[in-house]
Amino acid sequence: MAERPRSGEDRDADASRLSDLEARLARLTPKPKAKGPMAGHDQAHLAWRMVIEIVAGIGIGFGIGFGLDHLFGTTPFLMILFLFLGFAAGIKVMMRTAAELGRTPGKPPGTDERD
Repeated sequence: MAERPRSGEDRDADASRLSDLEARLARLTPKPKAKGPMAGHDQAHLAWRMVIEIVAGIGIGFGIGFGLDHLFGTTPFLMILFLFLGFAAGIKVMMRTAAELGRTPGKPPGTDERD
């Protein structure tokens, strides 16, 4: 079993050894080469994310429209309407994801990169 530190000096020595170990590990850990917040992602993951965003928007729109049609008895008017609204929402979210690709970390969206 490990011994507990006997005094404050032991604690200070342990703390300095721990910070030295953390510094050495930080130097040995490879740094990501990506500039943007999502640039480290694999392209396939981004493609699947965008597909899922569109399908989710269409599915939610279909569900809301189908439920309202069933509630009001207006089959299939609201289902078609909300299907298109869900598609538009999915496209909007997908475009926002695509805009994240070029964003630099720490800068708010819409700021110029040359500042």
